Amino acid sequence: MAEPLIMIVVMFAVMYFFMIRPANNRKKKAQEMRDSLKKGDTITTFGGLVGKIVHVGPDTIIVETSEDRVRVELTKWAVSSIGVQKGEQPDLQDQKSDDKKDDKKSLLSGLTGKKEDNNNSEEQKVSLSKKDDNQES
Repeated sequence: MAEPLIMIVVMFAVMYFFMIRPANNRKKKAQEMRDSLKKGDTITTFGGLVGKIVHVGPDTIIVETSEDRVRVELTKWAVSSIGVQKGEQPDLQDQKSDDKKDDKKSLLSGLTGKKEDNNNSEEQKVSLSKKDDNQES
């Protein structure tokens, strides 16, 4: 009777330390970052908008997004990070062609049971059909 109860308590403790506590720490750090926003900071929003803060209110900020002095009012929770997030997205055209090549290779390897390049695929089919003919004889 005591063992199942102990196991349940241990599972809740593990879940707390591996899931709930880290999530609370991330929320706390994000809130501290949003509370520390000040005029002149360059920010990035969750939507990808980048700009410089020109006014900070209790719940909102006003961000200047370009040299044309375009100003946008945002809520503080929309701020993803202080600074400009950098990172280039791969070219979608190249990624799609790579995915097609990988799909063909995986299909071929699934049919033959071996991983080979596309040049030998006809030879593999012929050799497999010869093996099947020999086994039938």
